[in-house]
Amino acid sequence: MDVAIIGGGIAGLAFALALHQRGLPCTVYEGVREVREVGVGITLLPHAMRELTALGLLDEIRAVAIENEESVFYNRWGQYIYREPRGRHAGHEHPEFGIHRGKLHGILHRAALQRLGPQRVRTGHRCEGVLIEDEGVTLRFAAPPGGAAAPDPVRAAIAVACDGVHSAVRRQLHPTDRLCFAGINTWRGTTVHRPILSGRSYLRIGSIATGKMVIYPIVDNVDGQGNQLINWVAEIGREGSAMNDWNQPGRLEDFLPTFERWRFDWLDVPALISGAQSIFEYPMVDRDPLPSWGQGRVTLMGDAAHPMYPRGSNGSAQALLDARTLADELAASVTAGTPPQAALRRYEDQRLPATARVVQTNRTLPPDAIIMKADELSGGQPFGRIDDLISADELRAISRHYQQVAGFALKN
Repeated sequence: MDVAIIGGGIAGLAFALALHQRGLPCTVYEGVREVREVGVGITLLPHAMRELTALGLLDEIRAVAIENEESVFYNRWGQYIYREPRGRHAGHEHPEFGIHRGKLHGILHRAALQRLGPQRVRTGHRCEGVLIEDEGVTLRFAAPPGGAAAPDPVRAAIAVACDGVHSAVRRQLHPTDRLCFAGINTWRGTTVHRPILSGRSYLRIGSIATGKMVIYPIVDNVDGQGNQLINWVAEIGREGSAMNDWNQPGRLEDFLPTFERWRFDWLDVPALISGAQSIFEYPMVDRDPLPSWGQGRVTLMGDAAHPMYPRGSNGSAQALLDARTLADELAASVTAGTPPQAALRRYEDQRLPATARVVQTNRTLPPDAIIMKADELSGGQPFGRIDDLISADELRAISRHYQQVAGFALKN
């Protein structure tokens, strides 16, 4: 069984490593010609780290990441609402890390090259469609820029599309499917800054309705003077707003005015934003859950299968769970001598409803619902003590609900 993996991002590379670990041959087909460590920050939750640890990558990740100790919530006035320990500090077996997305991708890519061999990780192969037949699949690739010929088609036993939110394979299989945009845009950047709070704190400030910031460190002592590289995300929801472009340079004037008065005794938010070397804009989008992902010998994985709002740091975790689940099902199919199509359907039966719940929860009751609840009770105005509005136990219940849906709640 030779598996064609379409896309060499987090999902595709983790899936390739999981298949190799189980003795199953596969080849990754990535669209870009040169893999570079680009992007901004990403949070790896404990269940994500469980999967990456099983792939033997814990030490490499730990060496370039920052372990989160706590998650802290504030309103837009800088008033404390709720704090909870994270990862191992909350009793999980595995840590929670903040890391530069490019660093994580580089670790996965190097591991795939080393373990599978470079001939099994092919760049410059942007898949534009698949031919699905009873006995196999054929991948068709787009011609590269500059007039060169397209790579030859490739035949495989099955194909798994890990080609992201704009997946060509998803578009082929589900032609009426559309991106969902509800007027929320984001801007992202990284800033060299002194440690904030504990220096191991994941911060959420404000809400979509008033402007929201997510802030956490991703590199320690980045300049040899004790400063950290701080990842930040600004999110603003405006009814009727036009959708931001993808991964394009952002303009301060488009969003900084929303945060201009966010100067607290523990953080100057406008200074943090203005100190970024570069800013990128993105729309906050997802897609409605599908009734099924694949067809015959083809299925979807990661953002190609279940793109979700980037709330709760859960996209990468769900992709990693996809990868391990399908690798296990394909290995079981080989052992039992059953057709791989059955393994693909078992994978979808497990992962589609689970990820659909996360997609819907990220829309309606994400982790920052804690801040939204406090704003509702205070009328969006400053308050005296949070305990006068709502108890810590009630806020903890909101947090635990999300953790249960996402699949990383503690069992006790």
